[in-house]
Amino acid sequence: MMQTAELSNYGKAPHDAANTLEPALMPANDQGSVIATQPDMPIPQTGPGQAVWRQTAGTIRRNLGSAVLALASIALFIAAWYLAVKYRLDFYIRFTNIPAPQDVFSELLRLGKSDSFYSNMLISLRRILLGFSVAMAMGIALGLIIGRYRLARQLMFPVLEILRPIPAIAWVPIAIMLWPTNEGSIVFITFLGSFFPILLSTVHGVTSIDPVLIRAARCLGAKEPALLRQIILPATLPQIFNGLSVGMGVAWVSLIAAEMISGQFGIGYFTWEAYSLIQYADIVIGMIVIGFLGLACSTAIRWAGRLIMPWANQNGSNRA
Repeated sequence: MMQTAELSNYGKAPHDAANTLEPALMPANDQGSVIATQPDMPIPQTGPGQAVWRQTAGTIRRNLGSAVLALASIALFIAAWYLAVKYRLDFYIRFTNIPAPQDVFSELLRLGKSDSFYSNMLISLRRILLGFSVAMAMGIALGLIIGRYRLARQLMFPVLEILRPIPAIAWVPIAIMLWPTNEGSIVFITFLGSFFPILLSTVHGVTSIDPVLIRAARCLGAKEPALLRQIILPATLPQIFNGLSVGMGVAWVSLIAAEMISGQFGIGYFTWEAYSLIQYADIVIGMIVIGFLGLACSTAIRWAGRLIMPWANQNGSNRA
């Protein structure tokens, strides 16, 4: 009987052993589980519309937290303003004559139907664009020349360093005498406010370029125009845009001061006129409009910088 049983199991033993050894030869993951081989599955195809939607959804998710915090900070500011006015707080600074948020909002709705209100905003924007455009062109050009050539720096930089500390508002009397119209003097004051930050940032950008880059370009046969166009200007662009951002802020400060002193139109003149006529709500509206216009101009500069310098935008996002 024993011989009969052994003979009957003789052909089954190798097959069973092979079945027990086969999983041990298969690859396993870190947890010791056997990785099962999956049959080839079709890869889902996404259309361009879905890709855009996914990118938009990702952008919204990344910025949602910042937007919530921004709205919360604005809401807290308005709530503090409302409470300070409601209880007439008087502790060194006084809120007795400050208009409440709801009064400012009601006055804003009324001004929204006034053409003169929009006309003042457009006049201020036109002055900013004129003065800032001239300052940008002259500041970048002179900054490149002064930063690149020692003779130009020795000739021009001492005079500019004497003029630079003079506040733009101190130029108002001489600007009125220099220019035949108030419009020209206000644009000139705006130009002065933004010119020096752009100039100094450009000079700093040129002088901070690694000399190895310039020597390498010269070894490759680059002449001076090509050197300025392909090496110095791209390497200086981050500092130039920093100067543009700072210059835009100073330009708004200079413009509003000039409009308050010698202007007849513009949002600065509107704000000062409201103070003269004891229209407190209009004062706050003028300040809010100035803030929003300045924010719009600074945002436009940042967007232009991202378009012109995609590499700087990538580095900035990585740091963030």
